[in-house]
Amino acid sequence: MVPHGGARTLDEQASESLVAGLSIMLRSYSPTDPGPGGWQPLFDRARAAEEAGIDRVFVSDHVVFGEHMDAYARPEVGGQEGGRQPTGPDGHWLEPLTVLTAVSSITSRVRLATGILLAALRRPVVLAKTAATIDVLPAGRLDLGVGVGWQSEEYEAAGLDFEQRGRILDHTLAVCQTLWRDAPARFDSEELQFEGIHQMPHPVQPGGVPIWVSGTVNKRVLERIVRFGSGWIPWGPAEADPATWIPHVHEALAAAGRDVTTFQVAGRLPVVTKDDGDIDVERTMDRVPPLVDAGVTDFRTFIRLPGERAEATDRLAGIVAAFKAVA
Repeated sequence: MVPHGGARTLDEQASESLVAGLSIMLRSYSPTDPGPGGWQPLFDRARAAEEAGIDRVFVSDHVVFGEHMDAYARPEVGGQEGGRQPTGPDGHWLEPLTVLTAVSSITSRVRLATGILLAALRRPVVLAKTAATIDVLPAGRLDLGVGVGWQSEEYEAAGLDFEQRGRILDHTLAVCQTLWRDAPARFDSEELQFEGIHQMPHPVQPGGVPIWVSGTVNKRVLERIVRFGSGWIPWGPAEADPATWIPHVHEALAAAGRDVTTFQVAGRLPVVTKDDGDIDVERTMDRVPPLVDAGVTDFRTFIRLPGERAEATDRLAGIVAAFKAVA
């Protein structure tokens, strides 16, 4: 079932004229137990991002790990060619929506994003409620990046069929968008039927929390983007070369009557370093204008920052200024 409002509602979620933004990752995982107070750098980094003018912070997701970590390097199951997980199976990974709730309480401006959330592992009605609550409390700042993941053990531990992960994700998103938009809500699918259901409050953002669909460019992912997406997070070959693949996504959107000019696309901004290991801001920013021209609207980067918050804020503020000068 397609949620009421469809493409028009998705296109209206974005501002009329998109301005390229700069996003940084909050490291919500640790290879080992960081101990009491060990997660404080996450909050310091979030405050520095807020004060420096970073547009968006994002966190990643793993609910459990199996012992076949090498699967992350296998594109055929959803991994990344040559990829390597930053922790072993006993790494400590915080739940991303909980993290963003905590971050929302110490910020007031910066957008809060998952990049990505394994949404299919959550019960749809509970995920819809959780995401709506996070959006309401910080006044409409949540972006929900979603994907299918690469690890079969996470689905098995949740009692789900890994081979059906794409279909489960589509079902989850359809339920969420229905509950975010309709009151009373009605839904009818093979797995789930309900009517006369009220779930309030709805998200602050018109049409519900913006969904950013992650994935390589294939038929199933394009269908998911068109049906649910306010944005796209490229993966695989598309992440390495977004300029080649963005036109394929735009063509699919246009064919479905979607407004390409309001559609967001994430792009990785690799950091160029100097001989001393510090960021070379000028050379890093040289990569921005061609990607803006190609259609990237959200530049996601991983920046090593000083441990002291004031120094980290100053460092980020200089990077933000350099980014805005070229974006």
